[in-house]
Order: sequence, then C-alpha cells, then structure tokens
Amino acid sequence: MILSVENGCFSYKHSKDNLLENINFSVGPGDLVAILGPNGAGKTTLLRCIMGFLKWNSGKSTLDGENIRDIPHKKLWKDIAYVPQAKSTVAAYTVEEMVLLGRSSHFSMLSLPKEQDLEIVHKVMDEMNLTKFTHKKCSQISGGELQMVLIARALVSEPKILILDEPESNLDFKNQLLILDTMTKLSNQGISCIFNTHYPTHALQRANKSFLLSKSGKYLFGETREVITEKNIERAFGVKAVIGEIETPNNILKDVIPLKITKNSDIDILLDRDEISTERKVAVVSIITDHSDVSEKINKLLSKNKKYIIGRMGMPYEDRGISIINVTLDAPEYVIQTLVSQLNFLQGVSVKAIYSQVEFKK
Repeated sequence: MILSVENGCFSYKHSKDNLLENINFSVGPGDLVAILGPNGAGKTTLLRCIMGFLKWNSGKSTLDGENIRDIPHKKLWKDIAYVPQAKSTVAAYTVEEMVLLGRSSHFSMLSLPKEQDLEIVHKVMDEMNLTKFTHKKCSQISGGELQMVLIARALVSEPKILILDEPESNLDFKNQLLILDTMTKLSNQGISCIFNTHYPTHALQRANKSFLLSKSGKYLFGETREVITEKNIERAFGVKAVIGEIETPNNILKDVIPLKITKNSDIDILLDRDEISTERKVAVVSIITDHSDVSEKINKLLSKNKKYIIGRMGMPYEDRGISIINVTLDAPEYVIQTLVSQLNFLQGVSVKAIYSQVEFKK
C-alpha cells in the first residue's frame, strides 16, 4: 500500500501565507519515515492533512491512488492507525479497554469483541510492558505511560500504515528504545511507519527516509543520509551541529551533537549531488545476520549496487544459526555509505565497512 501526497498546500484561515506549500512525497511498504523541523513549522499539521483531519487547500492525500477523503471511514482506519501526542485524559476507560478500542474497526458497534481480539490486545500489552496496568484507569497513569497505551491501541488494529506524532516524547530511555525497536520491527514486516520527532539522531539511526520541514513551508524529502546533514540541520534549525559516528560491537551508529545557535539560513533546495562526496573508494562491507527472513531484502539492496560490486562471498555458520556475507565494492563513497545505512535498518543485521587506504586512480 502506497500513501502519497500530491501538491498539498495548506494554510489556516487567519493566515495569508501557506504553512505547507506544494508538498509531494510517497511512502511505500516497509518505509520508516521521520518528519523533522523546528517548533511551529507545521509537523503535526502535516500529519493531520495527510490523514484528512484537516482539508488541503489544494492537492490531496491518496492511498494507492485513491483520494483519502473518498475512502469510507471504517475501511480507511483498517489500513491506517494514528497515535496522537499523549494528553491527560479524564476518560473512565481502563488501560485494557483503551487498547481494545483499537480493535473497533474489526467488529461492529453492537457486537462484543471476539476471543481473538482479546488475545491480540493482551499480546501487544505484554510486548509494550503494559500488563501491570491492565485494570488501572487511564486517568491514573503518567503521561509517558499513556503514550505507550496509545501506541498499543494503534498496534492492535494491525494497520498497514502507522502514523505517530512525537511517539518518544515524555518517555525514558528504555521506553524510547522500545518504541524505536517496535517501529523498526514493523517496517521490516512491510508496514509503513511515519513519525514526527525532535531527535535527528533517531532519524539517522532508524529512518530510511526523512522529511525536513522549515518554518517557511519549504521542505526536503529523500534518503535520510542525504536529508539529515550538518548543513541542512543548520538551515532548518539555526543550530550548528556535528554528525559523528559511534562504533558499537554490532554497527556504526550516527549521532547528532548540537554546538551553537547560528543565524537561521533556512532550506533552499535538496543538496546537489556535487555537494556529496563522489570520490571512489574500495571497501569491504561485512554483514552478519541471524534472520533468514531478511536475506531477500539484503540481496535486493546488493542487486541495486551490482555495477559497483567486484567480489562477494557468503557462507552460513549453522552452529550459530547465522549467515556471514562479505561484499567488496569499488564505488563513490556516498554509494557505500548509503548501502551500509540501508543494511543497518534491517532487523537482526550487523554491518560495517572497511575502506582501503589506496586512493582511486582516475
């Protein structure tokens, strides 16, 4: 299922200028998309327009080419689940009842939930560490705990597209990691996830695509590695930042460190390819995976880069239940970095690149 926005423009009635201007992008199965931008840029408004809660002044949102506003409500919300920012609630629902509401599109208003519905609810609650709150009122739990409940409510609907508004807000490190891991797991299952975030690091480490929005209504959309750059962070946020790398035993992770406030120069255009290093490198990309179900995805990514591959060796290590693949490439550095980044998004995959010190001969 493909969710698209075509020439979307939106402004509030009291404003002469569009908050969102000529928005165009598509999200396909398995895409994990981060939406970033400064406060007031319209990130939540964008989500509400995408889903039809707010009407585009011009343009449209579509699901597989069909205008969202023409899709029957019940059919639409079988395919899409939305997690808003957690607010305090005065509802008398228990946590179990709130999560069960997420199954409402699967049974009629006057019927009772089936045993299967309850099994799904309890399974998701257990995965989200919510079982201990089963009979507690939603008004009696913290904002962070309520955020987890709302995410669980969305997950039990078994959506094809999951949209979340700042899902990591008000959460401690453990629960932030749980949410990020959940989105990664869902995307690897072919579910599309779109999330607003204030954390560029989360985008770099988890999202294969990013949408960077400025207060002027200009935006960038594309591969996360090309969108979330030091220059673009400064343009969008007015903050000088450094993007560094942290090597772990399994992967090399990106991190964003803010240094100082600068004059906001705003976003103009997506970085030209000339600004991305095209210097050719020889590198060995080493891949270890313990998930046989991602082998097809690995092969697809390698196939896209076959013109750069000069050697490939793979072997299963059955004693440990893992597969080891070494791929040698002669390619522009950005091609190698993009491949490593895309492989790194796959669940159960460890990947690192080792570069030759020999310079490419022109």
